[in-house]
Amino acid sequence: MSARAEAQPACPLAVCDGSGWILGPEDVARPCECRARTITRARLRGVASVIPAKYRGVSFQRPPVTEMNAAVVRPVKEFCIDIRGNLDAGRGLWMYGGAGTGKTTLAMLVSRHALDVGRSVAIYSMPKLLARIRRTYDAERGEQSYAELFERLTTVDLLHIDDLGAENRTEWVLEQLYALINERYEAQRSLVVTTNKNEGELDEQIGARVVSRLVEMCEVVPVFDEDRRWRPSGE
Repeated sequence: MSARAEAQPACPLAVCDGSGWILGPEDVARPCECRARTITRARLRGVASVIPAKYRGVSFQRPPVTEMNAAVVRPVKEFCIDIRGNLDAGRGLWMYGGAGTGKTTLAMLVSRHALDVGRSVAIYSMPKLLARIRRTYDAERGEQSYAELFERLTTVDLLHIDDLGAENRTEWVLEQLYALINERYEAQRSLVVTTNKNEGELDEQIGARVVSRLVEMCEVVPVFDEDRRWRPSGE
């Protein structure tokens, strides 16, 4: 066996020879399913792509979702039922409502369904996302650069931003938000966002240009209920 063959990783599906390609009739190659998985993993390097521990058990069949208003849950459930089609079309959801009403839980359900069907997802609260971007400015040689992080954030199948509008408004923040949202808007890449602010308040906080793109990209889902954080089950 050649050194190259020995170095070739095995196919996780035991279908191809580890190259990501299957040789068919007349020596015509077609991609193995493992190739798509490899590309997805590459898109996730250096970004937060894991459901936080608090939300790993979220389900439409369990509290607190079963205790929410059915009219609120319905559009989220319908989005998740056709998660592949919605992500392929670049459609998204915008969860808007008061603190503790379940916005984050519903958004995590969307991210979980995307991950379950093998799609790439990046999950951040807005303050943590901005902090992650800032860290690239001090990156040393070999560490992830701003350009590399930006490319990851704009090419994952779903970008999940929690607490949009919770950041301090500065010219730098407005610049970062516009660049990120506009790039995904033009590439028709999906977003799921949560915010405590209505459209007018977000205009003031993050700028009308960003909000206008969010309106086009996302279905707005108002989430109004009592603050569930006072309950044992939490949000």
